[in-house]
Amino acid sequence: MKQTLLLTLLLAGALGVGCNEKQAPSDEDTIGGATEASCEGCHTNYPLLKAIASPDTAAAGGGCGGDIPHIEPYDRVFMGGDGFAAFKASTHGRHGCVSCHGGNGTTSDKALAHGGDFIRHPSEVHEVKCSPCHAAINASFHNSIHKEGWGQKSMVALRSGVTSFSQLPAELQAGYKANCAKCHGGCGDCHVNRPKAGGGGLLNGHKFNKRPDMTDNCVACHTSRGGHAYFGIGTGTVPDVHLSAVGHCVNCHGKTELHGNGQVYDQRYKVPMMPECTDCHSALASSNVYHRTHINTFNCGACHSQNYNNCGSCHIGGEGARVPSYMGFKIGMNPIPDTKRSPFNNQPFKFATLRQSLMAPDSWKNYGTANLANFSVRPTYKYTTAHNTLRWTSRTQVGAGKSCYDNCHIIQEGATFRNKNLYLFNTDLQSWELTANQGIVVDGRLPAGWNVP
Repeated sequence: MKQTLLLTLLLAGALGVGCNEKQAPSDEDTIGGATEASCEGCHTNYPLLKAIASPDTAAAGGGCGGDIPHIEPYDRVFMGGDGFAAFKASTHGRHGCVSCHGGNGTTSDKALAHGGDFIRHPSEVHEVKCSPCHAAINASFHNSIHKEGWGQKSMVALRSGVTSFSQLPAELQAGYKANCAKCHGGCGDCHVNRPKAGGGGLLNGHKFNKRPDMTDNCVACHTSRGGHAYFGIGTGTVPDVHLSAVGHCVNCHGKTELHGNGQVYDQRYKVPMMPECTDCHSALASSNVYHRTHINTFNCGACHSQNYNNCGSCHIGGEGARVPSYMGFKIGMNPIPDTKRSPFNNQPFKFATLRQSLMAPDSWKNYGTANLANFSVRPTYKYTTAHNTLRWTSRTQVGAGKSCYDNCHIIQEGATFRNKNLYLFNTDLQSWELTANQGIVVDGRLPAGWNVP
C-alpha cells in the first residue's frame, strides 16, 4: 500500500488547500537578522541549512500506512513564514529554544549546538518538558491510545501468546516501533510537526497549533481508514455527510478523548470519551421503519456506511499487504459485544460492519517471529466505524414498489442469493483465517426464512 502520499495530496485537494500551494523556500531565504551562532540564526537561514544538512536519517517507514512521504532534512527544520513570526510572539517562543531542546544556543558549530542534553523532539519526554506548563494534560496523556497504541500492542501480544507487549521478543518490539509506532507519538506530532507518517518536520515554522491541522496532522496518520472515507476518495463513494455538517475531526473527537484520561484501554472502542451517534442524533429509535426494526440489532454503519477501504495479510517491514487495498463492505456478527451495544437497550449489537485487518500468522517474520503462536485468538475482520456516513445508501434506498429490505436481506432468486455479498461467510475467508473468524461469520446465524444454505 504505497498510497499515503497520493492520498494526502488528494485530500489536500479536496480541502482546497495543500503544501503544493505554499511557496517553497528559495536559496536566498533568511529571516530576521539573528547571528548564525544561535538556534534562530541557523534555522531561519535556508541556504545555510542546506549546506550543513547531514545525510537523511529519517526512517523509510512501512506497515499499514505505506511508505512515508519524503521531505528533505533541511526543509523539515526550516523555521520560516507567518508561522515562525507567530511562534516568536507566542509564550512558547518567548521561552527560548534551549529551554525545551537543550543543547548549546550560542555556537555556530552544528555538533556542539546539538550536543550535550540536546533533544530533537522535546515532547518525547513530555513528562519533563511539557508537564511544568501543561500538568493536567500530561497527567493523562502518558497512557493515551494516541501516544501508546495500546490496542495494537495488545493485539500483537495476544496473537503471540503472551499477555503484554513488554513480553514480546526485542526484535518484534523494535519492528513495531519502526512501523506501527510512526502513527503514535508525543504532543508535537499533533501541535507542532507533521507526524512521522506525513514525512515529519516542522509544519508551520514551529508555530504551536492548539487545533491540529486536519490534513497534515489527523489525516497524515488516519489516511486509508479515516481520511480516505471521510473525504470520499474511494471509487464510487462520496464524502461523509459530516464533512460539511461537522467539518474538522476534533469537532467530534475532542481533546478529552485524544489526550486520554490516564487509564489504559486495550481497545479503542473502550475509551469512554469516544463520540457516539446519539451525542447529536436523538429520538432515533422510532423515527422510521428501519430504526424501529433494527436499531438494537445492527450497528449504525450496517445501514449508513458506504463501501470502505480494506487490505490484509501484511508482511510488516517487508512487502506490505499481500491482499491489496480494495473497496468493500461486510456485515458479520459483532466481534466486540461487551463494548459495542445499542444505546437504547444497552444490549450488544448482534450484527456489525467489519473490515479486513492486516494481520496474518507470518506478518512479523521479518522481525524474527515466523508464525504468531496464538494467531486465531482474535478475528481477522474487525468491528469498524468507517467514517463515510450517508443517510441514504445502496441498502436503505430501494426502487419504487420494492420492500424496504430489498437491498439488504438475502433474497433467493432461483439458484442465486441476491445480497449475499454483503455478509461475511466462511467462503469469503482464506484457509488460515477460518478458525480465527468462526465467532463472527454469519453461517447458520441468519434468519431461517432467508433459506441461505
